[in-house]
Amino acid sequence: MTFLDLPQMISASGSVCLPGSKSISNRALLLAALADGITEIENLLASDDTARMREALRTLGVKADDLGAGKWRIHGCAGRIPARRAELFLGNAGTAFRSLTAVLALADGDYTLTGVSRMQERPIGDLVDALRQLGAQIGYPGNAGYPPLRIRKRKAGEEGQGGKVVRVRGDVSSQFLTGLLLALPLTGKKTTVEVTGALISRPYVEITLELMARFGVLVERQGEQSFTLPAAARYVAPGAFHVESDASSASYFLALGAIGATDEGVRVEGVGRKSIQGDVRFAEALAGMGAKIEMGEHWMRASAPADGLRGITLDCNHIPDAAMTLAVAALFAKGKTRIENIASWRVKETDRIAAMAKELGKLGARVEEGENYLCVTPPDAEHPARAAMIDTYDDHRMAMCFSLASFAAPLRIHNPECVAKTFPEYFRHFVRVAHPAPVIAIDGPTASGKGTVSARVAAALGFHYLDSGALYRLVALAARDAGVDWQDEAGLSALAAALDAAFLAGRVLLNGREVSDALRSEAISSAASRVAAFPAVRAALLFRQRAFHRAPGLVGDGRDMASVVFPAAPLKIFLTASAHVRAERRCRQLLENGQDADRAAILADLKARDDRDRNRPVAPLRQEADARLLDTDALDIESAVAQALAWWRETKSVKK
Repeated sequence: MTFLDLPQMISASGSVCLPGSKSISNRALLLAALADGITEIENLLASDDTARMREALRTLGVKADDLGAGKWRIHGCAGRIPARRAELFLGNAGTAFRSLTAVLALADGDYTLTGVSRMQERPIGDLVDALRQLGAQIGYPGNAGYPPLRIRKRKAGEEGQGGKVVRVRGDVSSQFLTGLLLALPLTGKKTTVEVTGALISRPYVEITLELMARFGVLVERQGEQSFTLPAAARYVAPGAFHVESDASSASYFLALGAIGATDEGVRVEGVGRKSIQGDVRFAEALAGMGAKIEMGEHWMRASAPADGLRGITLDCNHIPDAAMTLAVAALFAKGKTRIENIASWRVKETDRIAAMAKELGKLGARVEEGENYLCVTPPDAEHPARAAMIDTYDDHRMAMCFSLASFAAPLRIHNPECVAKTFPEYFRHFVRVAHPAPVIAIDGPTASGKGTVSARVAAALGFHYLDSGALYRLVALAARDAGVDWQDEAGLSALAAALDAAFLAGRVLLNGREVSDALRSEAISSAASRVAAFPAVRAALLFRQRAFHRAPGLVGDGRDMASVVFPAAPLKIFLTASAHVRAERRCRQLLENGQDADRAAILADLKARDDRDRNRPVAPLRQEADARLLDTDALDIESAVAQALAWWRETKSVKK
């Protein structure tokens, strides 16, 4: 399984130029394909969802020219799909699947539409029922009411049927109404769509109506319950069409600014008060939580309030996608946040209400979920947010909105590449504006003094301290206690993955009992070097080590801090000493503790450990190219600490 580890972030600032809107991009592609004439679309989103739509249109015979830099020339087919038979795979692109279902059902051809397994769990029966009212011949090869679909040419005498009233449910997905509206001009007759039930996600219908108007089709409406397509309505290419930036994507960066504890905040470019997207109103929700919001015609900025965010209760029918961002922002608010009217979450890329409740719970939030609401109570000062591994359920919005939770605790986000559905470059932008707690990585051979130096540097800076070697010693100790052989890689990695360990004020607990003294024994220390050579053990402990990377900062010591665990550390130090000097220090330490010390045996053991550490196949001990060398042969502890602190001051100065 792929993953992305994020340290705890401490601030956010800067600006982001957002990609094009997915909702607008896919609608514009389809409208341009159905229009009479040629449309040049600028700022088209490059993502998995838009790729599925473009591939489908190409399969259907629509010519599309890639002009580069997000610009496409679409040759419209004037309402007649060239291919009369096709099989389309649409992945998990709900907008593409539903709108193409409606268009192809009225196109009088034979088509098969399918997608990924999750698409086959997303209901489409209400749209199919509405299309059948127009004479569409649609069958279900699998489960009734769900994709895949088989569309057949309509019966003789039913082609172009219109001039009637069609009813469709509005309380499951607004995409059903959108699909109908986009397709009805193909009938060539006046048709009215009546919506039964409350229409959810209304702003997405407004986008549909706005874009249809730009392509020459004006829809008469009576509120949110009745929409009439005029007779002889047809799409006409507007010539040029610009896709505005994605307001849903803006929500993540606005939330970053609101929780990022800086006056500068975060600015998003490409979407503002002139946007036709409903999710632009996410800024109002943040303002309701106390965030400072500024807005221009095509930009927005959010910054954190001096007294922190506060919980709110909000009907989120108007911002269904951005409401997910609000749920994670609730981790940083005082009091409860209740998000209502979000039943549509249940039938998205995953059951987002259930998924959100589970993942927020991993961080320590108390979450109450209902059929159409979510109530989030954040962790408190006595029980702060916990480091967590976040499952994303192959849902791009789960991955993006939970990245914000890294301001509460270190995270591992599974399957981060799922953001390619709508925002492939999301994490590149995220790490540019979100700033992590500082980390100093100190590597070196055993008995070089790096543990003592690291602990004192951490104390001087007020940072956390990670003795990574202690984790490997804990695995060795746990293996001895459990009767697992120190050569059993599978058994050791299983112990490492489930290691019940805690570090409390200089004390180390294993399964609830203190083992500080046991970890210092030569036998366990030597075994740790053997245990650490196994790749599976190192992989099992990687996130446990990274979970120490919290505010206000961290000093980590080990063998691979700079090369593997914290490769982006702004200061890397390779602290070393000759084997003879290290052996003398170890002998002196043992004698001071009243233990016997065999200098020759200690020297031989150190050399053997050095050899294992330097030559193991995974994460060998080495000095990174950008690491400072700190040779302590002629230095005492105080001098080594002073040098490390001087380098840190220099690093901070350069970074500024």
